[in-house]
Amino acid sequence: MYDKDNHYFKLSVRDLNIGSLCSKPQADRVSNIAWAKDGQALLYVVTDNKKRPFRIYCSMIGSNDEDVLILEEPQENVHLSVRHTKDFQYLTVNIFSTQSSKVYLINAADPLSGLTLVWQCEPNTHCIVEHHQGYLYLFTDAAMQGQPVDHHYLLRSPVTSSCIPRNWENVFANDQLLTIEDVDFCHSHLLLIVKDRRKYGLYFVSLPLSNDKVGAHLKDFNLQKLPLPDHVSQIFPGPNYDFNSSTMRFTITSPVMPDAVVDYDLLSGQWTIVQQQNLLYERTRVLYGSASSTSNSRIPNNLSENSAADESTWNDLSEYYACEEYEVPSYDGALIPLTILYSRHRKTNGENPGLLHGHGAYGEVLDKRWRNEMKSLLDRGWVIAYADVRGGGGGGRKWHHDGRRTKKLNSVKDYISCAKFLIEREVVQETKLAGCGYSAGGFLVASAINYCPDLFRAAALKVGSILKHLSRFLT
Repeated sequence: MYDKDNHYFKLSVRDLNIGSLCSKPQADRVSNIAWAKDGQALLYVVTDNKKRPFRIYCSMIGSNDEDVLILEEPQENVHLSVRHTKDFQYLTVNIFSTQSSKVYLINAADPLSGLTLVWQCEPNTHCIVEHHQGYLYLFTDAAMQGQPVDHHYLLRSPVTSSCIPRNWENVFANDQLLTIEDVDFCHSHLLLIVKDRRKYGLYFVSLPLSNDKVGAHLKDFNLQKLPLPDHVSQIFPGPNYDFNSSTMRFTITSPVMPDAVVDYDLLSGQWTIVQQQNLLYERTRVLYGSASSTSNSRIPNNLSENSAADESTWNDLSEYYACEEYEVPSYDGALIPLTILYSRHRKTNGENPGLLHGHGAYGEVLDKRWRNEMKSLLDRGWVIAYADVRGGGGGGRKWHHDGRRTKKLNSVKDYISCAKFLIEREVVQETKLAGCGYSAGGFLVASAINYCPDLFRAAALKVGSILKHLSRFLT
């Protein structure tokens, strides 16, 4: 429960059998929790007065004993978090500091049995540990053999390993062109969100993995490809709380399709859109004419089959709005991804007004999902463009670092290069180009206008104060 007066969360547990609150645990300033011991124990993290997570307690539900302090970190540069693996067999404790990142393991059946160090690496890394049938799986972007990497990778190690430090093996061989963006587990399958250069794919492979295949390239596994629409901009795993279910939920986003929440049944091969706005599809069909209506709801059997289902199945608007993707050379030769969206019925070379979006900060992927407010502009002939400049996400750690701090000017020049591309290719009329940026993107657009004042005619800066966000933008 959130305490609005004190700006922190309070923890309490309700007994659903009788409807009343339990006498304990009761705690203030709680940042996160994790269940253990088949729901009989609850671990929770509390913060100090500066909102730094620094203590982990264990409370036995229904017991009158005091909650047990599992771990305390007095140093101000250390932060704690706790979570359970999806099969509820183990708890993981992440300890992040300016010196290192560590992951400890706790047996969920006996949460007071102590912590075991299973992973340690450099600071500012992503470290998520899962468990499946006797193996720990680690998804991370930590340095490999002392060398920094530009992408995430998946490791595994027997949970019973007694080696210090623990030995981890690569599940998949490194591939610079085919990178793993995210993973998810259920009892029978491993799910992979993969990027082939800039194109997303969603695959699954049966578990447990064959030992003779571990360490091979992704394409050497018997990967099954899940259906996706064209022009996917991002894929987000759903909660997928039920580890024993073969149905996995994902949210699919696209510049030419309202967000689709999709359930994939990995055993039967069926997939279902459980939530998607189709009102705009119906209205657009009335405005521009009818669309084709064939569909196929079976998962392809192998990696090579086409995974794009019919547009009408996805309420895809690509029949009415074109989505084109380019790589624009920046001033130093770097290729900047540029996505262009326009109405097929309102496009005239060199005459359309245009709105160029940009962000390029924090390593965040530029949000290119369909937005209803853009439909009015598209139907009136506007061109909507998205410049994935350096400093943002989608291109790995180097892409982020090449557009931050002393290299921040790269982001601005990338954005300007994309603006010039739109005009030189007569995608947008020279005197009708506007810039748009939210949060740190507002500083990007403002800087580009100051750098090339004759290039833009207007700007929409969705940020309260440019100066206020200057220091954050440089990160």
